[in-house]
Amino acid sequence: MKRLILFIFLIALVSSPAKSEEVVLTGTFQGDNLFVKNPFAPSGVGFCVYEVTVNGLTSTDEINSSAFEVDLSVYGFQVGEPLTVSIKYKEGCQPIVLNPEVLNARSTFVVSKLEVADQKIKWTTEKEAGSIPFVVEQFRWNKWIEVGRVTGKGVVVASDYQATIRLHSGENRFRIKQIDYRGKPRYSDEVITVSSKPEVSFSPNRVDDVITFTASTMYEIYDEYGGIIFKGYGETVKVSGLQKGKYYLNLDNKLAVFTKK
Repeated sequence: MKRLILFIFLIALVSSPAKSEEVVLTGTFQGDNLFVKNPFAPSGVGFCVYEVTVNGLTSTDEINSSAFEVDLSVYGFQVGEPLTVSIKYKEGCQPIVLNPEVLNARSTFVVSKLEVADQKIKWTTEKEAGSIPFVVEQFRWNKWIEVGRVTGKGVVVASDYQATIRLHSGENRFRIKQIDYRGKPRYSDEVITVSSKPEVSFSPNRVDDVITFTASTMYEIYDEYGGIIFKGYGETVKVSGLQKGKYYLNLDNKLAVFTKK
């Protein structure tokens, strides 16, 4: 009986699968393939990787070599389509994916329509290659500032977007921006609209407690060294906590200065 138990134990030990681990990459199809460096298995027999799947489908690529390519073009994916690549390997070794960045979404959008209407900016894009946020920028106070953010749909067909904006008096300029993993921004053309809103002014110039605007406005307050202290939107801003001295105030579409008493 002891011999039988020992025999069953040895059979179970031999038939048990070797421990394995897994590298999982997620992203989108951008038209490029993955390259993998594949070391020898710790046993000295065969290579580290024993299976590769793409969106659950087993790859037919030749993986029994020191380096191999995962051909993503054979699956018929559309640019921007979500991908999950699983690389299973034996315990005690680990493959290296040489170019995982090829699964990162890239900014490729083309704006076919851009307009401002009813306190909203609206745009239509085509040829997106992945879901990346769109940033709405407005030119105020001699600089471009972010005034809205919308998540991109990441598809190649036409997609419509909109975001609520606040116009200042006079000429208003807007544009759409994306920044992908490479860190380089991609911009739309500018759209210009003219507002009939009256200019906003403020009082007093020498203030103890509260600055009052003649209408609700976006504003920024900087110290004399250029450090930002407050920013917001409204008809008043409380400044009683500021130290005495000179401050710079951005409001409406202009720059101003006030003194805290």
